Amino acid sequence: METKWLEDFVSLAETNSFSRSAELRHVTQPAFSRRIQSLEAWLGSDLIDRTSYPTRLTHAGEIFYEQAIAMLGQINNARALLRGKRTTTQTTVDFAVPHTLSLTYVPKWLTGLESAFGEINSRLLALNVHDAVMSLVEGGCDLLLCYHHPRQPLLLDSGQYEMISMGSEALRAYARCTKAGLPEFSLPGTERSPLPFLAYANNAYLGRMVDLILNDARIPLHFEKCYETDMAEGLKMMALEGRGVAFLPESAVSRELKQKQLARADGGSNAWEVEMEIRLYREKPSTQRPGKLIVGRLWDYLAQLHGAHSGVELKFAKKIVKK
Repeated sequence: METKWLEDFVSLAETNSFSRSAELRHVTQPAFSRRIQSLEAWLGSDLIDRTSYPTRLTHAGEIFYEQAIAMLGQINNARALLRGKRTTTQTTVDFAVPHTLSLTYVPKWLTGLESAFGEINSRLLALNVHDAVMSLVEGGCDLLLCYHHPRQPLLLDSGQYEMISMGSEALRAYARCTKAGLPEFSLPGTERSPLPFLAYANNAYLGRMVDLILNDARIPLHFEKCYETDMAEGLKMMALEGRGVAFLPESAVSRELKQKQLARADGGSNAWEVEMEIRLYREKPSTQRPGKLIVGRLWDYLAQLHGAHSGVELKFAKKIVKK
């Protein structure tokens, strides 16, 4: 069982709405539903009465609601206790990273980093964007690596967190290559012949980036959605099968472009792309929480290499579960 299943269930019990709770938990509704089903499977009992609207708890769900609140309280108390006792000389760096960056950017970045900085013992938590941010806020990781765009910023307290800009990459449209090396589908499509669209699910961060592209496009794009998932790798695999056009980060398709398996579907134009900054965040060290020595050394190295900012723009409003 995962703690986030309990948090999902408590949210659902309080909102009586799968869609609203999925929005509050910053996950897609299908992913949220799967997590509730996983909790029910682990317990061996139905917690939600799915025959009624609005959604309501079964008798077992009402009983478990109080237990879930108590368990979350105990978990948080235990974490706080152990966090206060753990030593700062640990040699492992804990990263929280959204799924796409964990598969595309991080492996090469760590390899290059170790060749210059030295060997790093690391542990990577691959999460959705919301859970990755919460991992940093709740002390579950040392460093958060994620995308940033000024119109979709992370809401972190500038007095508590600092940031290093690691670079940037573009999110663009790609399609499978023909034998001639050309994309099978080319933007913008027409009203009569819309392009098959491989889309991100609602609430996926990259999906919100695609929405910016579509809304800002001076030349409108004509798509017909034929597939949806919250994983960029899933969209890439569908594009490789020739199923349609997918918007993907550069780092996710570098190999496929070199091997001419995928090609840009935008004709080389920058009219249908968005540039995303890659940022690294950490909690500012304090007397009470100085952090790990290895993390401090790594941060100082990266700050000198890239330049650091003392804070971040806005305040992250952390939802407190009622106890």
